[in-house]
Amino acid sequence: MLDAIKPASASSLTPTVAAPETLGMSGARLGRIEDHLKRRYLDSGRFPGTQTLIYRRGAIAHRAVQGYADLERKAPMKDDTIFRIYSMTKPITSVAFMMLVEEGHVALDEPVSKYIPQWKDQRVFVAGTPPLFQTRPVTRPMQIVDLLRHTSGLTYGFQQRSNVDAAYREKKIGEIEKAGTLQSMIDDLATIPLEFSPGEAWNYSVSTDVLGYLIEKISGQPFKQFLKERIFDPLGMNDTGFHVPAAKAHRFAACYNATPGGMAAFHSPGAKGSLILQDDPATSSFLEPPSLISGGGGLCSTAADYLTFCRALLHGGELGGVRLLGPKTLKLMTTNHLPGNKDLTQLSRSLFSEATFAGVGFGLGFSVTMDPALTLVPGSPGEYAWGGAATTSFWIDPAEDLIAIFMTQV
Repeated sequence: MLDAIKPASASSLTPTVAAPETLGMSGARLGRIEDHLKRRYLDSGRFPGTQTLIYRRGAIAHRAVQGYADLERKAPMKDDTIFRIYSMTKPITSVAFMMLVEEGHVALDEPVSKYIPQWKDQRVFVAGTPPLFQTRPVTRPMQIVDLLRHTSGLTYGFQQRSNVDAAYREKKIGEIEKAGTLQSMIDDLATIPLEFSPGEAWNYSVSTDVLGYLIEKISGQPFKQFLKERIFDPLGMNDTGFHVPAAKAHRFAACYNATPGGMAAFHSPGAKGSLILQDDPATSSFLEPPSLISGGGGLCSTAADYLTFCRALLHGGELGGVRLLGPKTLKLMTTNHLPGNKDLTQLSRSLFSEATFAGVGFGLGFSVTMDPALTLVPGSPGEYAWGGAATTSFWIDPAEDLIAIFMTQV
């Protein structure tokens, strides 16, 4: 079993707040963000409430909450509201895995079958429907790096793009409502062909859930315990976990679905628009510890906790005396790893991705801006980011010494 990292003092982890102008930013222009969100999203009923957090040059430059965390109960959004961060879990899991790589316990070019023997003879989908698939052999074995950069050939069932996706849905692999265990997921995946041979394409997938399973096997301790002892406790991320304890349930936001027209359709007295309640915080499955600990989408957290994690990354892998990774490892993670240095528009087969712009590649757990001129969005080369299914997102711009975090639940 690996040693835990010594926690930092609370004072060393608490970010300071400064006037935007002292951090090279305009308070008036930052205020436009909240005006825009209120006018376009809250007043129109597209979002129930929002939280925005911007950090630059060592201090919080902008922090704002608006609207409701729970429309039905008229519970206002607050600084300490707890959100389902879904795929924003992936960067945390990827960092945890790279800690093991950095310590010499595993290498990126190793075959995944070294740790999952039943995956040794994987095959690729050609035709057919489950369970009568026609397949061919992979051109090369799946490597660890394929899991980190989503070139593994795995998929998500909710993309509904292929018969392989259908097989995932049939076995409830990668569902929002988790079922089974990490081991049962691995066993089920052994019975389903890959979408493509590893390294041939990019496809958003359960690859990061597989990394969580490998962290257990390699570290010798449960995945959630590894995250708690190696990342959450040392960094003081006390509101981040795979379920929301009863004592914190009153801070847990409701989650909504948007209608095809972009509006929400949950009819609530006083709501300006309509919203479909997707997950009630009073009855949510997140109130109990899950059987499947999902490294791809299982965490709940706060904006403040996620800022702490992002600050450690922005500061070269260290915060308050707690070092997660070395700067060179972090630089490796935030460099484009797509084969041929292609971007997502050239290599992606996914119908679901938070990063669909030209000029955006993918590193080891993050999307990576390669060329802002191609994205047509202001930014910097080397900016890295990701988001979650409930419209949470973050990005880190090392060139500007900047972190931005946005939270809602739709």
